Amino acid sequence: MGATCHACLGGTDVRNEMQKLQADAPHIAVGTPRRVCDILNRRYLSPKWIQMFVLHKANEMLSCGFKDQIYEIFQKLNISIQVVLLSATMPTDVDPIPIPVKKEKLTLEGIKQFYVNVEREEWKLDTLCDLYKTLTITKCMPETSQFLLWFINLQHGDMDQKERDVMREFRSGSSHVLTTTDLLALGIDVCVAINFVTEEDKRILCDTETFYNTTVEEMPMNVADLI
Repeated sequence: MGATCHACLGGTDVRNEMQKLQADAPHIAVGTPRRVCDILNRRYLSPKWIQMFVLHKANEMLSCGFKDQIYEIFQKLNISIQVVLLSATMPTDVDPIPIPVKKEKLTLEGIKQFYVNVEREEWKLDTLCDLYKTLTITKCMPETSQFLLWFINLQHGDMDQKERDVMREFRSGSSHVLTTTDLLALGIDVCVAINFVTEEDKRILCDTETFYNTTVEEMPMNVADLI
């Protein structure tokens, strides 16, 4: 097709990005809401040439602090633009018009997934530490809580580009455990997933089970034998 694509990511040099966009305007621009909003404000991209706006993981974007940036982006686009919202679920303040299509077959074959029922949100880290004291997992078994905290990388939607480099460290093996928000976890391929859920999290867990047509069972006592 010959289509060109440009990634609009925070933490990159703004002047360099301006030169790239002005020298060769891309057919597709992909980016985070804050960065895309900033580029439109600086007029590095002209809204009049934008024909389609796609919001991926719309439910997460609208519930994770990006609503103001997304609204500002919409204010700058043409009213005739085509808007696509991609999401498994939608928040209550969104009123979409459903267009039924045949659902593709989704599978989680090969992935063992369990949940641990945690009564309070602040107990999740202690529960994680207890779990790693009892399991023997290749490249993921710290011997003490201190070792665990030393090698854990944290990832969430509000971190800057430098902190986001922890993803590269995790993939290279220099860090062995990755603790992440739901937003990032949706884009990670793993063989074993353990979800720490409170009563407030159970609705999300039920949505996941429904969407993927699977059942996430409570973690059994002999989980070490299953991994």
